[in-house]
Amino acid sequence: MSIVDCRCAAGPADPSFAERHAIHCIAYVRKGSFGYRTRGRAFELVAGSILLGHPGDEYQCTHHHHAGGDECLSFRFAPEWIEAIGADPDVARVGGVPPVAELMMLGALAQAAVDGHADVGLDEIGLQFAKRVIDVVSDEPPRSVIARPGDRRRMVEAALWLEAHSHESPDLDTIARRFDRSPFHFLRVFSAVVGVTPHQYLIRSRLRCAARLLLDAERSVTDVAYDVGFGDVSHFVRTFRRATGLSPTRFRRAARRSAGFPRRNSREEHHA
Repeated sequence: MSIVDCRCAAGPADPSFAERHAIHCIAYVRKGSFGYRTRGRAFELVAGSILLGHPGDEYQCTHHHHAGGDECLSFRFAPEWIEAIGADPDVARVGGVPPVAELMMLGALAQAAVDGHADVGLDEIGLQFAKRVIDVVSDEPPRSVIARPGDRRRMVEAALWLEAHSHESPDLDTIARRFDRSPFHFLRVFSAVVGVTPHQYLIRSRLRCAARLLLDAERSVTDVAYDVGFGDVSHFVRTFRRATGLSPTRFRRAARRSAGFPRRNSREEHHA
């Protein structure tokens, strides 16, 4: 298994080209957005989404909707690692997974480990992340995306706007009017393109931001709750626990030490 920190600066003016997956790939999108085309299907991957690649499959990444580039944390597995998870190798042909709270928490923790801010084994967190992605994919069949090109572009813009304003509390009507859509049409098309409702994406963006802020031991849980947009600390704690299975305090301990994750005795390379 290897872990690759991918940063792409391509924008709408840059041409896309065909590439081919050489190995099983599960990539966590931590910033920006891009289009992913593979096996006749199209996905708009925004922050918190998951890309799945299967060895030998041809794919194309496009950047028609966003000029700011994108960043991914890519886990790449040899066949024996996929077998160790007990997964059907063809499950990677799903292509893309929309933002899921639990997967975003694991992605944030894996990123912290790569950056040296969490005392967590990269191979263990990599396998755990892959296993949970496979579980989610197996339990939830892929959803078809039915939207015109103009709607796809506007919904990606809406997701990026929601992420940037997740600390605020915009309602559906306000967001829909901002993107020149009726609330019903906006809700239907956003859910089809992004894979979750606008409110779900807003809450998950807050949780993803909270996971990063909790890595700062000097910042209180109360401050984190208010900083990311929760007006009530108890609501934040309940939402965080419901999404991750851990309270914010236990998540912080897991990231900083070893509450639920094996400790590493020394600093190692990002490749196992």
